[in-house]
Amino acid sequence: MSEGNDEWKPDGVDLAKALVARAKAGRGGSSRAATGKSSRRGRATSRSSSGSGWSSPAPDERDPQPVASTVKKLANEHGWETDLSVHAVIARWDELVGSEVAAHVAPVSYDESVLTVRASSTAWATQMRMLASDLVRTINQKVGHGTVTEVKVLGPQSRSWTRGRLRVRGRGPRDTYG
Repeated sequence: MSEGNDEWKPDGVDLAKALVARAKAGRGGSSRAATGKSSRRGRATSRSSSGSGWSSPAPDERDPQPVASTVKKLANEHGWETDLSVHAVIARWDELVGSEVAAHVAPVSYDESVLTVRASSTAWATQMRMLASDLVRTINQKVGHGTVTEVKVLGPQSRSWTRGRLRVRGRGPRDTYG
């Protein structure tokens, strides 16, 4: 203690004894509360859900959480699971179907667990119709169960014969072929 200062300052042993006594009494508190100094109101009780003021070695909600679980919790709270699943299917399309199939078949839309894809030719459309059940199974295994229940396959878009803003009713340029 210094001269002119009548305030008692505990050393490490006294401070530890005071903290242990507080913990045994079940009141919790910080080192400032144990030494008689003022502390922020409610700080000790807000640190833990158990009310003891002390953290336990067991995991709780105050521990650092992995980003994946935090994002999953956020998506569940806001109802974004379906949107994230759809984006996962589109983003991982090459991986899900293979690079050769992805070069000829592309996802077009997703509505209520029905994935619509468009093929570049009728041959690829036929092939995808035969493989649709396997594709549903693969997507649900890799992205999430129930994400896709049906795959609707569209063929290539037919050529549009209309040009300009004016149109003529009838067969158009094909009417001279007999």
